[in-house]
Amino acid sequence: MTDTPRAPRTLSLAEVEAVARAAHEGQTDKAGRPYAEHLRAVAEGVRARGGDTEQIAAAWLHDSVEDGVLSEQWLREAALSRRTQDIVRAVTKREGEDPEAYARRILAVPGALLVKEADLAHNADPVRLAVLDEATRDRLTGKYARMRALLGLPDGSLRR
Repeated sequence: MTDTPRAPRTLSLAEVEAVARAAHEGQTDKAGRPYAEHLRAVAEGVRARGGDTEQIAAAWLHDSVEDGVLSEQWLREAALSRRTQDIVRAVTKREGEDPEAYARRILAVPGALLVKEADLAHNADPVRLAVLDEATRDRLTGKYARMRALLGLPDGSLRR
């Protein structure tokens, strides 16, 4: 009797969360809060919007390569599904990339829009923005509204 090949093991959501928290350890967001709070909020936003485990894993990792806390090589070699890797790559902004190209990439990768929607929802949370100075708050509000428009997301769909 021959052994049937087993599918490679992928990291559990708890393991992905632990990796993301460790990678972003000591980082804070624009409001001075621990960065892991943003990651948790995006993961919970994906879950609340009906996302699956691959999308939730991508939510935990959505800023890791962009922020340089995990490398593209790490992502490529990590015990993650190809879909999770693709979603992380899709939502990773590239230096010098215009918003239109960024939005097209997100829209082209199945599952990425939901992760970006949850990210934008948390970034644009009025409670979160309220602690910023007015100029920064206005700049970010405009930036997030433009990205929602490029992605075809109506303002009302981005609830907390």
